[in-house]
Amino acid sequence: MNHIATWFEIPVKDMLRAKSFYQSVFNASFKDNEMDGYLMAMFEHEEKAVSGMLVQGKEYEPSKTGAVVYFNGGDDLSEPLSRVTESGGDVVIPKTAIEEGCDGYYAQFLDSEGNRVGLYSQH
Repeated sequence: MNHIATWFEIPVKDMLRAKSFYQSVFNASFKDNEMDGYLMAMFEHEEKAVSGMLVQGKEYEPSKTGAVVYFNGGDDLSEPLSRVTESGGDVVIPKTAIEEGCDGYYAQFLDSEGNRVGLYSQH
């Protein structure tokens, strides 16, 4: 097992708004699909890379108290973090050094749908 996480699904209320948010913050692109009444937007990714999608439909409720997905913040998570507010989100934990002995930095934000999402980078 190379990665403990293999897939993630982020609940959304407004697919267009959510896609716009993630496109703006991460320069993400999506492959859209609809199945059994669910709207889905899969993050474009390299083959065999861990990825996921935005999902709109019953049983998918955005939450700031559920599981937290951490995205790769690139060389410096300050860059995507700086685009969160202007894209309709809210920074809840600014760039913070992980405790001594652990490498890297993390931050958390609420996305345009109200989900709590994390960022991680080594710098």
